[in-house]
Amino acid sequence: MTDRPDAPLTYRSAGVDIEAGEAAVERIKAHVRSTFRPEVLGDLGGFGGLFSLGHHKLKDPVLVASTDGVGTKSMIARLTGKYDTIGIDLVAMSADDIAVQGAEPLLFLDYISVGSLDPDMVDAIVEGVAEGCRQAGCALIGGEMSEHPDLMAPGEFDLVGFAVGIVERGAVLPQHVRAGDRIIGFASPGLRSNGYSLARRALIDRAGRDLAAPAWRGWGHSLGEELLRPSVIYAPAMAALRRKVEVHAFAHVTGGGIAGNLVRVLPPGVDGVVHRGRWVEPRIFAEVQAAGDIADAEMEATFNLGLGMLAVVPAGEVEHALDTIRAAGHQAWEVGEIVDGHGHAHVTRD
Repeated sequence: MTDRPDAPLTYRSAGVDIEAGEAAVERIKAHVRSTFRPEVLGDLGGFGGLFSLGHHKLKDPVLVASTDGVGTKSMIARLTGKYDTIGIDLVAMSADDIAVQGAEPLLFLDYISVGSLDPDMVDAIVEGVAEGCRQAGCALIGGEMSEHPDLMAPGEFDLVGFAVGIVERGAVLPQHVRAGDRIIGFASPGLRSNGYSLARRALIDRAGRDLAAPAWRGWGHSLGEELLRPSVIYAPAMAALRRKVEVHAFAHVTGGGIAGNLVRVLPPGVDGVVHRGRWVEPRIFAEVQAAGDIADAEMEATFNLGLGMLAVVPAGEVEHALDTIRAAGHQAWEVGEIVDGHGHAHVTRD
């Protein structure tokens, strides 16, 4: 390479390293293949991933698709140099979105864009994506990595995912939500992938907290590790719950908080009421609130406050539902109820 203005240009001199891209692809192949299901046809290297639906004997199958990213949580990964869990968050956001509608996650695609391609970083990210796919039970059948010099600085990256699932048309949720139903909350031990712009501004910019220091006094891991705590993937537990209990709706608690997502599954004529104090709120939320002097209403509209998923079930199914969710490895609580109303959701304090 030369800085002479009249020297012949190459793609590498323009900032794109094809050899680094090829090396990254070779390194991620084992991660990708570890997620394959029997329906996956072919191998890596095609122009598109192939997935057979031949053995899904549904009477009226419906495909459900979702796309999402990890938002500014990726900045915490960059600042700490730890990239091997951010892919789990990516899968959680889309796989749980389609599970909310009663669908079984089948396949996943990822898109990684970087300023300068680092095969080690890409390998770690895709390792996390593959782990997320194994947890969700879906196959990682393809993806894309692209190098964007000048548009993104070296070390910067963005991560987007796409999930597809299948469900019988008559089983699509929500359905039959009615007054008297109860709301079950699945525990989320951390922020998942939502509210990070506010959390970073409060903890790092305003309070000057060190990501390498303990998350709080006496805690055994760093603030960076706490903020990178991977999202719980609920899809398998949700499927188990549907097999055992009559579920009327699920609500994935992401951006917008508990009320902002519960309202999305409420029909006209009812309200959803969730009571703070009926579950254990992880310490990280109090740390963020104190660091930024954030009002309760703002916290409730931004963060999940320790509930990553809600299920609406008949009153008589509560104990069976709690037992099923806990048997699947998640803490869970009865946190609220459906009442007569006007299609609104509320968070109150007991």
